[in-house]
Amino acid sequence: MEIKTSFKKIFGVEAAQTYFSPGRINLIGEHTDYNGGHVFPAAITLGTYAAARKREDQVIRMYSENFPNLGIIEFTLADLSYNKTHDWTNYPKGMIHYLKEDGYTIDRGMDIYFYGTIPNGAGLSSSASIELLMGVILEDLFQLTTKRLDLIITGKQVENKFIGVNSGIMDQFAVGMGKKDHAILLDANTLDYEMVPVELGDYVVAIMNTNKRRELADSKYNERRAECEEALSRLQTKLAIQTLGDLDEATFEANLALINDATLEKRARHAVYENQRTLKAKAALTKGDLETFGLLLNDSHTSLRDDYEVTGIELDTLVAAAQGQPGVLGARMTGAGFGGCAIALVPATEFKTFTENVGKIYAEKISYTADFYQARIDDGARAL
Repeated sequence: MEIKTSFKKIFGVEAAQTYFSPGRINLIGEHTDYNGGHVFPAAITLGTYAAARKREDQVIRMYSENFPNLGIIEFTLADLSYNKTHDWTNYPKGMIHYLKEDGYTIDRGMDIYFYGTIPNGAGLSSSASIELLMGVILEDLFQLTTKRLDLIITGKQVENKFIGVNSGIMDQFAVGMGKKDHAILLDANTLDYEMVPVELGDYVVAIMNTNKRRELADSKYNERRAECEEALSRLQTKLAIQTLGDLDEATFEANLALINDATLEKRARHAVYENQRTLKAKAALTKGDLETFGLLLNDSHTSLRDDYEVTGIELDTLVAAAQGQPGVLGARMTGAGFGGCAIALVPATEFKTFTENVGKIYAEKISYTADFYQARIDDGARAL
């Protein structure tokens, strides 16, 4: 296997085992997780591969084919603190740090070679992919008795505490729990989840990368979060609710006057309606009704564009172009927004024509190119 050959070339010895951890897309349910709603992610065939072996000493050496200019990055079990100069390895290092802190025995160093097929900055969750990958490597090499949910929660801890990104649990959950041909309807508050079959038949999921880095995403994310919290507190003056996700559309519309601010109304409307769309999407996919599912994707994008205002010209151009192609059932942005990726439900036979047409429209309007990938829904992080 190629990855073992690469491992030997870098480290000069044979690898003991190889691993894979997927990236993820969120089919529908965007910006709902912190509003007490549902998300609907799926693990995909793009992801991160690794080859690894244990060492006889305490030294940990990591190399990524994606950052060859950084060479081998080395540290020891004695010092697992965050180190800016250690760049991308802080993600796997954080996993080792917290699992050791939780009392798991990790008493020897390792050599690990990484290779990722997730495009950088695309918003398909390469960081969660690496975190869960490291989790399964440690589980396997050191025979740890971890539960999968423990690794997922540790991954979130790395993201929040070690790296300092205030993100939810969806990414790690999708990467850790993924199942081939299934999406996960997840209640981000309670972690109650349901595996929902996604039988796409003659259709494939096209992932369309705007190639625009998401520099606005963090500041706007915090702003939207605050706006939704304010809308919620105004609704709570009369309604006994914990989150915006507790509301259905009718109750929300009947109590709009409580919000009494046009911008806050729009933000809350997205959170309420998008959460309901995840439940409708589950019902549609369970029945194999792809047409309805496609319309829900379109409605989701419209809401993210007009009510939540997190799309931008690049995503809007891609999605509108995709929605206009023959046979396409639906399209929407996926992820935080302001760049990153969109997805579309495309007939498998039309995929090539689809990418050519959409690519041409995008390049003409935006003046640089988009990239296209065909994703299949895959299993979660695992030893190969």
